[in-house]
Amino acid sequence: VMGNSSEFQKAVKLVIDTVSFDKDSTVQVFEATIRVLGSLLSAHIIITDSKQPFGDMTIKDYDNELLHMAHDLAVRLLPAFENTKTGIPYPRVNLKKGVPPDSNNETCTAGAGSLLVEFGILSRLLGDSTFEWVARRAVKALWSLRSNNTGLLGNVVNIQTGHWVGKQSGLGAGSDSFYEYLLKSYILFGEKEDLEMFNDAYRNIQNHLRRGREACNEGEGDPPLYVNVNMFTGQLMNTWIDSLQAFFPGLQVLIGDVEDAICLHAFYYAIWKRYGALPERYNWQLQAPDVPFYPLRPELVESTYLLYQATKNPFYLHVGMDILQSLEKYTKAKCGYATLHHVVEKTKEDRMESFFLSETCKYLYLLFDEENPLHKSGNKYMFTTEGHVVSVDERFRNSLWQDILPEEEDSAERIKPSELKAVNFSSNCNRVPDERRYLLPLKSNYMRQIDRMVGLI
Repeated sequence: VMGNSSEFQKAVKLVIDTVSFDKDSTVQVFEATIRVLGSLLSAHIIITDSKQPFGDMTIKDYDNELLHMAHDLAVRLLPAFENTKTGIPYPRVNLKKGVPPDSNNETCTAGAGSLLVEFGILSRLLGDSTFEWVARRAVKALWSLRSNNTGLLGNVVNIQTGHWVGKQSGLGAGSDSFYEYLLKSYILFGEKEDLEMFNDAYRNIQNHLRRGREACNEGEGDPPLYVNVNMFTGQLMNTWIDSLQAFFPGLQVLIGDVEDAICLHAFYYAIWKRYGALPERYNWQLQAPDVPFYPLRPELVESTYLLYQATKNPFYLHVGMDILQSLEKYTKAKCGYATLHHVVEKTKEDRMESFFLSETCKYLYLLFDEENPLHKSGNKYMFTTEGHVVSVDERFRNSLWQDILPEEEDSAERIKPSELKAVNFSSNCNRVPDERRYLLPLKSNYMRQIDRMVGLI
């Protein structure tokens, strides 16, 4: 993204020469997929791109090594999908020995249902449908377990019985990327069923999780807020939201619900302004953090970047500047940037997660770099949930299904991107008109209302 080809080439060679997955190590299937498998695939796609929009990122004598490594890792993750009665994978697997004998039978919805983008890309690059098939089977299994009453999913499920252990339905930890990948899988692969599931899920989220006034930028009542409810009854379960939910405005931008995205983003930005960071959990009733640490998460920056791309309103550049200054002021350490142990006291932990570089810094950099090839090359790109760049490419739209699932041929129907429509949404993806572009995205009285809501004024 920064166009630094020599560093990129050096890093790729280091990985090829030194990394091996043949280790007696137990890993989380979800984390290994989104962080490791995703980065190998993204780098492989960048190296082999004939257009090379980021500068010369080719590797001399490159022989698809990263793709072979991705394949090797995915094969080692496959045992997680075996011996489960529902098809929902075990949460952990040993890279050498398979699923540990004392393995947990419970997994979260996001962990089991957010493997489809990486596994799908791998399948389509290799021409081997196995990986996409197991990931898609897991998504369908989770989808089939949603509540008949509300259409909502819980956050923790037993992979053998299909029984919901965690009945909380929300947009944060345990659920977030499940919804993100329904839409992103559709964008990448064009499978109609992915969009249908997303639209259905989005409608149920709006019906049961959204509180506050109907329109974001007009009318009376409280600002819109998405709460945690019981998946079966739709009743409020607690009065906290978590920082991961700040990704949702970005997802709303992708589906075209820009107005609603503006409102929810403003709420999270107000919390950031109050503390100079986002607490892991914030209690909106008590106006105080429930869990006070901030591990340098990217979700608010990601939504800021996507809202700026959609509206070009300079307000979002100011938000990005604010976030950047807070990070410099409160999290900078001698050797990197540190997790804040407590957002009020600003104490630090000796920890810097990999997503700080792969997402938080990347989205901040791209927010300000208007001329980046990512924006200017004419190619279309999508980010994985871990911020890896993937080109939206025709070769990912060749379905591998007919040979294994002939009875499901209908599901491979294609929808043209221009037909992508959100359900139950208040605007579309047309650029915001010029007269609004240089005003605040929200009317000032609504901004003040949100500030009051989080105790800023």
